Amino acid sequence: MKLATIRTDGTTRAVRLDGEVLVDLGLPDVGTLLKQDGWAESAASATGTELAAADADFAPVVPAPSKVVCVGLNYRSHIEELGRELPEHPTLFAKFADSLIGAYDAVVRPEETEQLDWEVELAVVVGTQVRRARGTEAEAAIAGFCVLNDITCRDWQFRTREWLQGKTWDSSTPVGPCLVTPDELPGGVRPALDVRLSVDGEVMQSASTGDLLFDPVDLVEYVSTIVRLNPGDIIATGTPGGVGHARRPERYLSGGETVVAEIQGVGRLENRVVKENTS
Repeated sequence: MKLATIRTDGTTRAVRLDGEVLVDLGLPDVGTLLKQDGWAESAASATGTELAAADADFAPVVPAPSKVVCVGLNYRSHIEELGRELPEHPTLFAKFADSLIGAYDAVVRPEETEQLDWEVELAVVVGTQVRRARGTEAEAAIAGFCVLNDITCRDWQFRTREWLQGKTWDSSTPVGPCLVTPDELPGGVRPALDVRLSVDGEVMQSASTGDLLFDPVDLVEYVSTIVRLNPGDIIATGTPGGVGHARRPERYLSGGETVVAEIQGVGRLENRVVKENTS
């Protein structure tokens, strides 16, 4: 099953994607749906108003999660390109909901940065409240997956040893277009999927989620040990090698580029980079 949040008539609606048709689920967004008991059954059986998928304006799949937890240094290829040792534990940082944008929205390049970078990521969407989840409980807590592009201001990220200030700029992080439930994917809650990102058609990142050090279930277990995970919360699992900051020479987004981030079976983000107009 594929679920999304779309913008329509000045508001948002949760929908189910059936081929080329979107079925209105009668709720304002996917986050609201996930808070309901039996959400999967009700979403699968809903028979609301139908809309053409081609005309949809996709909002962030969960517009207001209670938390967005991100994982750094989680692909072997990315760790190796940075010349670092494999970590013993996940490296965590956070984003705020205000950083999230839709799958095809413009990414606004802040005037304060000269080092805007890309990071395609598989994102886990949590479907039930858990704390200290283990094994089958952690697996069952995964509602599905979506694509996330962790757009990063590298010059701000590395001002200090803490990364958050480079990672959570307002309206900077595309996420979506759909939540895809694990039964749709090879490997289920531990999927091995092709991941790719291109800038103006040039492939910058290409890998498989099978290269993850800490897989989605590991991350639900680890993060829920620290803090309660709620329905609609997002865990971004990390990015593979090929980011602009690690290239020689370094490559950054200056404005005008089209960035496409896609994951096999999950979906595709396509975002134009535009310069911020603060006048």
